Amino acid sequence: AHQDGDHLTLLNAYHAYMANGRDKDFCWNNFLNTRSLESADNVRRQLQSQMQRLGYEARPADVASPNYFENIKKAIVGGMFLQAAHLERAGHYLTCKDNQVVTLHPSTVLDTKPEWVVYQDFVLTNKNYIRTVTAVHQPEWLVELAPHYFSTETFPAGEARDDLKRIWQRVERRKAQKGSRR
Repeated sequence: AHQDGDHLTLLNAYHAYMANGRDKDFCWNNFLNTRSLESADNVRRQLQSQMQRLGYEARPADVASPNYFENIKKAIVGGMFLQAAHLERAGHYLTCKDNQVVTLHPSTVLDTKPEWVVYQDFVLTNKNYIRTVTAVHQPEWLVELAPHYFSTETFPAGEARDDLKRIWQRVERRKAQKGSRR
């Protein structure tokens, strides 16, 4: 399991599958779905092919690089900002898109409740759950990558908007500091 959530845990499982030569016994022994991993590998090859066709250099990232997971988390946040949720003081999450009270799904690998998360699925059973979750430890990414969506002028009143105001202030201070150094 990866400490920052389910998406990176799935990525680690894919890396382990590839490192073990796409071995079906490895999948069986580690409770991994071979067909899902084969499908993920197929999608990866298709994306590489499209990049090459469009003239982009497809170079593999160094998994040992200190920025490897951070870059991936930032891409996840940038692609899934519409599915963000904020931890309220009452202990539940509130989705940003439609103000639904939700709880982390029991299958998540997260063992803490980060203040901000992005999620893949909204699951309705006897409770509202969000599943396949990644922690957003740098909430500044939300306002930097989707400033129009996380605008405090249009965001609904509540704890999330109050937190966004503080985040915007940090981002503006950082910009001002960078500007004064030039």
